[in-house]
Amino acid sequence: MKEKRRIIISVIAGVLEICLLAGVLLIAYLGSFSHAEDGRINEYLENADIEINEINRRTTAFVPQNASAGLIFYPGGKVEVDAYYPLMAECAKNGILAVIVEMPFNLAVFDINAADGIKEKFPQIQSWYIGGHSLGGSMAASYLEKHQEKFDGLVLLGSYSTADFSHTDISVLSIYGENDGVMNREKYEQNKKNLPNDATEFIIEGGNHAFFGMYGHQMGDGEATVSQEEQIKITGEKIYSFMKL
Repeated sequence: MKEKRRIIISVIAGVLEICLLAGVLLIAYLGSFSHAEDGRINEYLENADIEINEINRRTTAFVPQNASAGLIFYPGGKVEVDAYYPLMAECAKNGILAVIVEMPFNLAVFDINAADGIKEKFPQIQSWYIGGHSLGGSMAASYLEKHQEKFDGLVLLGSYSTADFSHTDISVLSIYGENDGVMNREKYEQNKKNLPNDATEFIIEGGNHAFFGMYGHQMGDGEATVSQEEQIKITGEKIYSFMKL
């Protein structure tokens, strides 16, 4: 009996040790992320001269005058939300009301429904789109799948949709950099079947994965041969053209 009890105690202790180690590793993973390059971002925003409104502690709107369309944007996985402020400002410069949402632990998978309630705060905007970068784009697509009647289209940056829109009238714009070394190209091609036949694809010549946001180099990414400012500008212009503003 004592031997059996000793074995049980040893097993329990082993399980607790594994759980503790897993917890430590999880905390370390969730606590690590790519930080926004604050200095460059502040300089970019000063030159952009765009009105920026904090809707709440997690949601920020970049507001142009006489906006004719709105975009709700989900950041890429493990990237600080501020890194995408220059892209949001660029969209606003083109007349798009751009609203970006900070995600729990910088992972959109933890709040796929982050877009809830945002449209209602801007009743003057009649045409709405949702999108995101990398993991954020995929999660935005998952949200759109259940709210198709509320949006006109989807914007994917270095991303793909596992949700099926192939038989819908949802407009889709997919942009990625020529030198993107992070996005899984095989999965990207496999998931093209989920997009409508008239989906628009645009490849930024010389662009890479990380240059949609100002957060430095991303492990595994290719070297860009275009400036980050240029990639952001091109992206804003393509989103503008896609919305037919």
